[in-house]
Amino acid sequence: QVRLVESGGGSVQAGGSLRLSCAASEYSFCINDMSWYRQAPGKEREFVSRIVKDGSTTYADSVKGRFTISRDNVKNTLYLQMNSLKPEDTAMYYCRAVTCSLFVYWGQGTQVTVSA
Repeated sequence: QVRLVESGGGSVQAGGSLRLSCAASEYSFCINDMSWYRQAPGKEREFVSRIVKDGSTTYADSVKGRFTISRDNVKNTLYLQMNSLKPEDTAMYYCRAVTCSLFVYWGQGTQVTVSA
């Protein structure tokens, strides 16, 4: 069982920055890919960014050039550096991990609020 704990959310003004972190409870678990998703009130959960163990990354078009995903493979910790934040980035941000055995785990989420 892997427990994911997100942190780093908060309230910022448009144009500001935040850095989210997602720590896995066990360093020894083999985690293949880790991702960030977000869900705004009244909307479906949507993909934000993904990074696999070899470092390859994928971004949603809406965050390309503004967000940067990274991970520490030793600590099984995921990061999301968010710059030039916009009000439409306001959402609950969730961390997702897929283990090498293809089990999927989700964190509880961290709230990001961007004011105009």
